[in-house]
Amino acid sequence: MHIRYGYTIEIETAQPTTLLTALDVEAARRRDIVFEHPFLVSGPARVDGFTDPYGNRCRRIAIGAGVTQLSCHGVIADSGQPDVSAPDAPLVPVAALPTDTLPFLLASRYCETDLLAPFAWWKFGGIEGGWAKVQAICDFVHDRVTFGYETARATRTAMETFEECVGVCRDFTHLAVTLCRCLNIPARYCNGYLGDIGVPPDPAPMDFNAWFEAYLGGRWYTFDARHNVPRIGRILVARGRDAMDIPMLQSFGPHILRRFEVTTEEVPDFNYAVAAE
Repeated sequence: MHIRYGYTIEIETAQPTTLLTALDVEAARRRDIVFEHPFLVSGPARVDGFTDPYGNRCRRIAIGAGVTQLSCHGVIADSGQPDVSAPDAPLVPVAALPTDTLPFLLASRYCETDLLAPFAWWKFGGIEGGWAKVQAICDFVHDRVTFGYETARATRTAMETFEECVGVCRDFTHLAVTLCRCLNIPARYCNGYLGDIGVPPDPAPMDFNAWFEAYLGGRWYTFDARHNVPRIGRILVARGRDAMDIPMLQSFGPHILRRFEVTTEEVPDFNYAVAAE
């Protein structure tokens, strides 16, 4: 299948400001892109691309005062298959883990493993099998936390999500990631596009989504505590320890968000004319 993706973001600043963005489709999926409009910044700006320590494609953008629009749109080919399920995937002992997975066992800004470890071992420690443990965590978070955009708060941590039982997709993800790490399962935070493909349409405006990957049986697998079912058409943008590592847009100075539109939808009868619209 083919999926149209993209965003248009407008911010207003009172003075020249520098932005950092992590908004590009990840490097490994770029070979699947069949058409992409160039990244555009309205008005005078200096744009420098770089790769962050986690391998994400990022930009540093110096903009002037006033309203600045950032946009990028494209079409990507996708297998049309749901997230991989591997119920027999085992735990990997910490002594046998690749060294590059070890940072994803540790506490981070939004993931307080020290606070949640006693509960995690009490609740999930007796479950046999790596996949079964991670799925039990997803089931628990999915059932405990109520989703609502009106409850969004940029500073909410995993422990606060656990206590408040409300949040958005990043909160579901932070809590699930933290509980996995408590049980010595490397888990990393992911964000990207996820359209309503193969599921009933969501009437809410489209948005970027957060999910996570857990390291089991020698590879990373995708899990989603908010939706808690395998989904079709994920387009990964960035990975990190938590949302602090991979903000979609970070400004070094105050700004007002004037417009935020995200597109991610299947294009049933794809052709280049449709893609270029």
